[in-house]
Amino acid sequence: MSVRIVGLLLVVVGCAAAALSGLALLAPESLQQDYRRSLPRVDMFDRALSPASGTPIGILEIPRLGLSSVVLEGDEAAALILGVGHLPETPMPWRGGNSVLAAHRDTFFRPLAGIRRDDLILFTTADATFEYGVKETRIVAPTDIEVLAPTLSSMLTLITCYPFYYIGPAPSRFIVRAERVSS
Repeated sequence: MSVRIVGLLLVVVGCAAAALSGLALLAPESLQQDYRRSLPRVDMFDRALSPASGTPIGILEIPRLGLSSVVLEGDEAAALILGVGHLPETPMPWRGGNSVLAAHRDTFFRPLAGIRRDDLILFTTADATFEYGVKETRIVAPTDIEVLAPTLSSMLTLITCYPFYYIGPAPSRFIVRAERVSS
């Protein structure tokens, strides 16, 4: 009798885990649509104030790759599950300098596997669109924080784990560096 109860319990737990996994995959899509309707204006965030973690700050698009995702302030796990995260210690994309965005390789940044030099990257807010051209891609160690360093020109740095199809914790990071070409 107890073996049957344990078996039934395992089936119920397995079904619940599958349902939660399905919700985790579907929830970001519906939230992405909600976030797109609430994008800020670039003048909304004064230099002294930073948006709260999880606040949508724009949309990142790479047209050639079909990548389009809401960018949320913060690099916490919750933000990275729902979209692309903006590292709070780096400037906002509309302010100049090196603005760094991160996302998981198996969700929003999976298309980066096909990115090429000179690809167009768009960052859009409620009232502005900033265009960037890809200058380079490279693979670095997770401890290589040089990619976060400030720059004099307006740069967008995208970071994700590498290799793209690796199972488990990835040993490297894939970096895309793009320079602003217009706003």
